[in-house]
Amino acid sequence: MRKRNKDTVTRKLEPYRRIAIKVGSALLVDRQTGLRAEWLAALCADIAQLRANGTEVLVISSGAIALGRTLLDLPPGSLKLEENQAAAAMGQITLASAWSNALATHDIRAGQILITLSDTEARRRYLNARATIGTLLKHGAVPVINENDTVATEEIRYGDNDRLAARVATMVGADLLILLSDIDGLYTAPPANNPGAKLIPEVSRITPQIEAMAGDAGSELSRGGMRTKIEAGKIATGAGCAMIIASGKPLSPITAIGAGAPHTLFAATGAATARKGWIVGSIECAGRIYVDAGAEEAFRAGKSLLPAGVKQVEGTFRRGDPVSIHRHDGGVEIARGLAGYDSNEAMMIAGHRNAEIEAILNQPPRSAMVHRDDLVIL
Repeated sequence: MRKRNKDTVTRKLEPYRRIAIKVGSALLVDRQTGLRAEWLAALCADIAQLRANGTEVLVISSGAIALGRTLLDLPPGSLKLEENQAAAAMGQITLASAWSNALATHDIRAGQILITLSDTEARRRYLNARATIGTLLKHGAVPVINENDTVATEEIRYGDNDRLAARVATMVGADLLILLSDIDGLYTAPPANNPGAKLIPEVSRITPQIEAMAGDAGSELSRGGMRTKIEAGKIATGAGCAMIIASGKPLSPITAIGAGAPHTLFAATGAATARKGWIVGSIECAGRIYVDAGAEEAFRAGKSLLPAGVKQVEGTFRRGDPVSIHRHDGGVEIARGLAGYDSNEAMMIAGHRNAEIEAILNQPPRSAMVHRDDLVIL
């Protein structure tokens, strides 16, 4: 029985080693009864099975406002901004506790992260969020990421959790994003109004025709409709992350996907070329880093640029700012990337090994001067 369950869960998900799962509000919360605890427990069992098979999992969870408005007994329909934020403040505590308890039954620890869309766009906050999520995954925890609805007024108004999920997935290098929704995929037309609409099982590329098939939000609790899911697909697939839209209505929805339940798979269209192209072509570099031949050889082999291989640092920049990387012998530009240290720190630790850096900076060293995920070879 255990092996059959493993095969069911992983049949279609076997190639993916880091999966981000986005959960919609309408799946987690019933407007009358509140949290759907049985459904959450079944999803966490799916997550436990994925992890047992060697897959890292992170969750982007909606539901704070939906749960909070139920706890506060707010009326149906649109809420004022302050009511939305109060509902988020109330619901967030219960939601985090529910995830933690449901995962704990499988001896899995959860770590909560509150984030906004702007946190994934500002480079320094992007690096900090990525480092936090990466550390949780490294230590075997499941990061549970939620929109910071108590302060993120724009996200509350426009319902951007789908795109937020895509940005988080690409930020942490996930190779698959699963959007669990109240619909089982992309149809040729909105199926609620078109009985003859057909499910599209796979989308190789998001074209204007594909975008035209998107509809609007389907319920009071589901703030993001198919249109935001298509926008999420553009973000994810362009950065090398495949995406699945699938129904989350049945218990154990990840098992259902693995067993072949209807869904739409959006194929990745590039191996992170979109984001790395942005680094190369769209950003003015704030500083220069000169490296020795050993460092160049290392990052050409796919490794990060470490302080030990840095010979000289020029310019004034902050962690997360773009920098150009040059050969120390001749000064030819060979790469660009995002700095892992502020310029004053970079100058202090240039040429030093990690074992020496803690004494220089009076704090443990970060992993790299420029992380390999933020480095583009020219």
